[in-house]
Amino acid sequence: MKLRRVFTLSANAADQTAIPVHHLLDVVSIPALERATPWSLIARRFGYALLLIVAVAIVAFIDRNGYSEPLTFIDALYYSAVTLSTTGYGDITPVTQSARVINIFFVTPARVAFLMLLVGTTLSVLTEDSRKTLQIQQWRNTVRNHTIVIGYGTKGRSAVDALVAGGASPSSIVVIDPDPAALAVAEKHGLVTVHGNGTKSDVLRIAAVSRARSVIVAPSSDDTAVLITLSVRELAPSAMIVVSVREGENQHLLMQSGADSVVVSSETAGRLLGIATVTPPVVEMMEDLLSPDEGFAVAERQIADDEVGANPRHLADIVLGVVRSGELYRIDSPEAETVEPGDRLLYVRMNTPDIRRQAEKAVRDED
Repeated sequence: MKLRRVFTLSANAADQTAIPVHHLLDVVSIPALERATPWSLIARRFGYALLLIVAVAIVAFIDRNGYSEPLTFIDALYYSAVTLSTTGYGDITPVTQSARVINIFFVTPARVAFLMLLVGTTLSVLTEDSRKTLQIQQWRNTVRNHTIVIGYGTKGRSAVDALVAGGASPSSIVVIDPDPAALAVAEKHGLVTVHGNGTKSDVLRIAAVSRARSVIVAPSSDDTAVLITLSVRELAPSAMIVVSVREGENQHLLMQSGADSVVVSSETAGRLLGIATVTPPVVEMMEDLLSPDEGFAVAERQIADDEVGANPRHLADIVLGVVRSGELYRIDSPEAETVEPGDRLLYVRMNTPDIRRQAEKAVRDED
């Protein structure tokens, strides 16, 4: 397989840039604003060529008495077709001064444009791989501070939805998955995709993991999550790694492997199921807080200058905790009694469209 050839070529590479770009055409996919098929491209340009033939025929028919014989409209179409295609049988020729002037200043440029349409269509179809190569090369040279999502199943898709709803640009998210169908869905949503197994260091290098800001690990099995986390931490010592696991007993393994945060999906779902049988409104509120598109949301912000020294319980926002030097202190902890310079607040935010736009702007400003 071509992907296996990529792995062999880059076995000793320290960075993804060591892999030749032309070997990545079947591995990396960069979303484009318009993804036209070769047949649609040919059909569109063929339509342009027909319009050009009709336009020249109309001009020739208007001056129909300036040719070697009076022209009907069919004759004008025939003359236009053989002239623009440079066939030139010579049975119909311009003989008057006006017809020759029209031929010089209109028909000849139209002939050049006609040929450019035909040649341009052929070149566009034949150079598609070259265009993709240049696009991948540009992406490799410019990608920085992006988020990598390893595994585009239910958890991976939900994570991407939360990132985009929180203001992240889809072009700043890279999805790694071995399933082409899952990657096709990701590409339709404007995400950069890498086809391969996230446990492979070469695949991680292709996704520029060493320059990533954060990595979300969401495979289908816990043992795979451990392997991926170990590989990511080795290649990206400073990246934030968030991992999803099914069983709580594996949480410590992920933390030892280098994860910054571990989400236990089965236990979290089980707790919500238990709470729903006793107090369903609590679950509804939790789902509301976890849904960034509407209602309430848990957000983080920098403290204002006039809030320094204040008790976070007395602020206008509903504060849940204080983040200080990367450490989270709950609102009931002694460390969170007063707000210090440089602290960040976790609070409950009303998620209106205006507030979402402000949050997205704040994320872009931080970037």
